[in-house]
Parts: sequence; C-alpha cells; structure tokens
Amino acid sequence: MKRLLAATVLVAALTSFQSAPGMAEGTLKVYHWFEYIPQELVDKFEAETGIDVTIDTYDSNEAMLASLKAGKLGEYDVAVPGDYMVEIMRGEGLLDSYTPEEMPNFGNIAPQWMDVPFDPGRKHSIPYQWGSTAFSVNRDVFKGDISTLGIIFNPPDELKGKINVLDSQGEVLALGSIYLGIPQCTQDREQLKALNDMLLAAKPHWASFGSDTAKDVLVSGDAAAGMIYNGFSAKARAEGANVEYAFPKEGFVVWMDNMVLLKDAPNRANALKFMNFLLDPKNAAAVTNYAAYNAGVTGAEAFLNDAIRNSPENNPPAGQKSEFIKACDQETQKLYDAIWTNLKK
Repeated sequence: MKRLLAATVLVAALTSFQSAPGMAEGTLKVYHWFEYIPQELVDKFEAETGIDVTIDTYDSNEAMLASLKAGKLGEYDVAVPGDYMVEIMRGEGLLDSYTPEEMPNFGNIAPQWMDVPFDPGRKHSIPYQWGSTAFSVNRDVFKGDISTLGIIFNPPDELKGKINVLDSQGEVLALGSIYLGIPQCTQDREQLKALNDMLLAAKPHWASFGSDTAKDVLVSGDAAAGMIYNGFSAKARAEGANVEYAFPKEGFVVWMDNMVLLKDAPNRANALKFMNFLLDPKNAAAVTNYAAYNAGVTGAEAFLNDAIRNSPENNPPAGQKSEFIKACDQETQKLYDAIWTNLKK
C-alpha cells in the first residue's frame, strides 16, 4: 500500500512538473534599451513557448558594455547593441555565434542588412531596428531654420539653456565630428582639440544630458530642443509636442540596433528561439509599430501602421548625408574617452 501510494504521489508530481509551462521551458534574460519592445509581443512569445522572459534595461551602448564587462556577462542571454558596439563586442570576445540552421527564420533578414561590416554574414546578431539620430525643435519656441547641427552646438538665443543632449558618447561625438566636418576616429591632434573646444563652448547652452528622457523633456516643455532618436521624436509628436525632427545639412547619424547572442548565455536555446521569433515579419512589424523606427526584416512592411510608414521622421530627404558611428581602435578610443570625460565633468 505504501509503495502504491508513493508511486501515485510520484506520478502526480511528475505530471504537475510537466504541465507547468514556465518550469518546463525555462527562462530567458534580456538586456535591452528602455521603451523599445512592446509588452504584448513579450507576452505573445511567452504564451507560444512557455518561456519566462525577464528584461533589464540600459540607456546607452557604453553603459551596456561597461555593465557586461563588470560582471554581468553570463547573466544575460541576449542584448541589443548598436552597429559599432556589435563590432566592439565581437572584437572583445563577448559574443557567441550561431548557424543559420539554428534559426529557421534566418532567411527573412533583409538582403541589405545581411552582410554588414560589423557582423559579416550575421554569425552573432540579427537586425532589430534601424533609424537615425539628429535633433528635434519645439516650433512654438523657435520658428527659424533648423537645417544645421548648429542648433545643438552653436544654438540661437531662443534655445540657449533649453537643450537636452543624449547621454551617449557615441552619438554626441559623432554628431560633433559631422558638424565640424572632421573624420570620426581621427588621430589629428588639431582636429581633436577643435572637437573638444567646440563641445566645451556648447555645453553652457545645454540644460541636460538624458537619453531615456529625451522624449519626455520635449513633451513636458522642460527642453525646447534636443538631440534625439527619430522614433522618440515621432512619439513626442504623437504625444502632443509641436516638434519637428531635423535632417541637418551637415549630415546625421544612421544606426542599426541588433540583437546579439551573448557569450556564456545561460539559456542559449531559448535565446535562439527569441531571436527567431523576432525575425518573423509580423513580430518585427510589431516592434516597428511600437518603437517608430524601421525593421530589417523582409515582409515586415505589409504589417506596418500607415502613421509609421509615412512618418516624416522615417523618410529623410533624398541625398541627405548620413554616417554610421565608427568603432575606433583602442588607442584612438582613449582620446575620445578623454574628450567625453572632460565634457561630463
């Protein structure tokens, strides 16, 4: 009788264990940008797979890298770095690789985003979203010409003291270099001095550094202009701010965020399931409809909202200059780190 009872209890325990979807399928730990994936899409993935997803956030590529190198590597399964940061992480051995056979939707990656210089052949990453970084201006405050990066770096009187700048070394120094017409990753001491001097002269006219608050300060009126990602600007406009996103004549930053498979991912199989899920055109479009950027997935456009497809922030003028942020070699990067540290004092 005791043996029968024990067997009954064991069977019941095993049945209970097998029917609990979270326990059966495990977990996934995601390191992500703020306000960059709809919760409904995460819920959909959990419902389809039984995998419990936890998301922690960061506000810049540099903050994410510093956190991983300080001991978080091995805690997260995937992260979402920008293009130049993928190259840096790949060079420092922080990424795992996968094969196309491990990801059934691999063929959905749009051809122009397949053989990218920061991850040739897509061995470590998939495209997530792409867009631009420039600035937006409240047209109730300033009605003049906004076709130049001088709005940020040599602002008109109406905007002085009312400007938010991204708390992101990559974007700030890249846009500063574009404004001055000097190459990124230059080692020319005169050019570096000019960049440093220009930034220090501009800083007194800035009210704040903020990346995750870049939209909110424009909506609240705490800033009348701000360096911003194009999707954040579209969201600010949708929330009632009378802002216009600029495509400056000197040029702007274009970027692609990518989901990467991290080295020592504790849930590698689940990470690949999530990456594959995001390569489904309908799911990729759900991210775009939420974040207001562009997907790098073939077929996603068919599922986009008209407001997103036709937004001025997603449609720069033809022929406008743009640059990806460049990954400098380590010695050159130290020079740029010094400029950034000096600026943030």
